[in-house]
Amino acid sequence: MTISERLFKLMEDKNISIPELSRMTGISRHTIFDWHKKNTNPGADKIMIICEALQISPVELLIGKENLEVTQEDISSGDIETQIISEFRKLSDSKKKRLLAYISMLMNMKE
Repeated sequence: MTISERLFKLMEDKNISIPELSRMTGISRHTIFDWHKKNTNPGADKIMIICEALQISPVELLIGKENLEVTQEDISSGDIETQIISEFRKLSDSKKKRLLAYISMLMNMKE
């Protein structure tokens, strides 16, 4: 399932229309309609806005999982960082740039 397919499924589940999502996010109706019609995905700059409006995690929108099972012990042990670094090294340069932009958005997001 693509991100846009997942987005429209979530919208359907929450009974949210394109115009309503547009009002909630400030993203134009035309842009949202194009994602639906052309089956294209929202850009990284829109993901956090959508997640906040739909009250979902980025993980749920991007890969369809509500929560990653990460414990404080996992974080403290460094296993998560090791895995992130390992996966990061496998990415193409363009995907690394996209990920860094996403991390920047997360850093600026309110808790």
